[in-house]
Amino acid sequence: MKTRPSEYTDSGSLSGSLSSSPSGSPPDRFSSSPEGKPAGSPSGKNETRGVQILQGDPKKAIIKLAVPMMVAMSVQTIYQLVDTYWVSGLGSDALAAMGFVFPFFFISMALSNGLGIGGGAAISRRIGARDKAGADNVAVHTIIIMLLLVLAFTLPFYAFAPQIFTLVGAGKTTGLAVAYARVIFLGSLVVFFTNVANSILRAEGDSKRAMQAMILGAVLNIILDPIFIYTFDMGIAGAAWATLLSLGISSLMMLNWLFFRKDTFVSFNFKDFSFGKDIIKDIFNVAIPASAQQLSMSLTMLVMNLIIVAVSSTDGVAIYSTGWRVATIAIAPLVGIATAVISVSGAAFGARDFEKAEKAHTYATKLGLLIESGVAAFTFILAPQIAAIFTQAEEAAHIAPDLTHFLRVICVFYPTVSLGMLSTSFFQGVGKGVNAFVANLLRTIVLTPLFAALFAFNLEMGQVGAWWGIVAGNAIGAGVTFIWARLYLNGILKAESPGRPLEQSA
Repeated sequence: MKTRPSEYTDSGSLSGSLSSSPSGSPPDRFSSSPEGKPAGSPSGKNETRGVQILQGDPKKAIIKLAVPMMVAMSVQTIYQLVDTYWVSGLGSDALAAMGFVFPFFFISMALSNGLGIGGGAAISRRIGARDKAGADNVAVHTIIIMLLLVLAFTLPFYAFAPQIFTLVGAGKTTGLAVAYARVIFLGSLVVFFTNVANSILRAEGDSKRAMQAMILGAVLNIILDPIFIYTFDMGIAGAAWATLLSLGISSLMMLNWLFFRKDTFVSFNFKDFSFGKDIIKDIFNVAIPASAQQLSMSLTMLVMNLIIVAVSSTDGVAIYSTGWRVATIAIAPLVGIATAVISVSGAAFGARDFEKAEKAHTYATKLGLLIESGVAAFTFILAPQIAAIFTQAEEAAHIAPDLTHFLRVICVFYPTVSLGMLSTSFFQGVGKGVNAFVANLLRTIVLTPLFAALFAFNLEMGQVGAWWGIVAGNAIGAGVTFIWARLYLNGILKAESPGRPLEQSA
């Protein structure tokens, strides 16, 4: 076996999953138990179907793991559109208020998703290395860290909500924004647990149950929105309560699977828990860049809001926030594929089967390009009808033409998203979180605001220029990320004998 290049020895890549057992003796993941059970499994606990999928053909694994998540993400983004539709009945000020809150809600999503990605990628790598005990330990660490993050997030944002929204320019919509945001901040535990638990399920290849939990929450939200907003006459705060209640029920479902039924591959033992420095480092090597990556998106949204207000008004923010929600459903299939790429590439690197990782990345990217090209054409044609759905209220009707224009401009970059998003997910899966973060930082913090400001101010294109700036910044950043991922993969394949899993090499 060839000597591993030194770059594979950092804890964010393979050392966490290929290290010796705590006792100092080599882990038993390279041999079967006397009963013929999978290596690394506890007595009496076989590998789940999801784990078998992760260790099988990469193309089949991408499809089997991605399809359920594509369905789940599509349903979730439909719920976001329905949520926006019901709030639009309260007028354009309510839509603008949601637009000002969304970056802060996105912060909670960024922190929880980032932790879930970091913990999930570390779990997948240990599954690939057949280290069951290591996967369990990572799962416990992930839950404990989540609880600490909830406290750090909830207290300051809830207490200083009025000052925060005044500072970011909410103006006359500040009261509505605070009413919506404080409910969301109060339920941070539900938001965090939903995302982290879902990531753990996906990490062990159980995308079907992850899908079930996400769909349940989305469907409940669709049902509860009009009841809380209009029947209970709670206004915009009702939309927030509907969201929290729906996520809460979804969380209870996953809580039951993970901690009570205990029929998942990973197990949780909190009695003898103590923080492990190497495990925390392994999780944070991906979690911190992943969270920072998504936080940068929140910062971009805040900057975009300021640019839009400067060249337009709060109506421009309503157009941007509403249109961007439509964009999220357009790229929902890519999010489903991306979750599969994280798990499959992580398991492949855990087994040191780098050719398998390359096949997964190539296949996923081609699939994403094909799907998003079709979605872009569909969105462009139906833009007027889509815009009409969210502007039926008399107070919002005047933004319909501008919303149609936004939808037609923004769909241009949909196909290119697959190049960046799936390459970023690959980096996260293999433990190179910093690579993913740097590529995303270039796209969100540098290129998108830069082009938006250039087109809006320097070229005097106004809010339309801001829309084209979003397209240009995202497209260029996605291309750079894809090229970087391919260069990284090619370097690994040249340095190592391809297609030789760790067990065969050993």
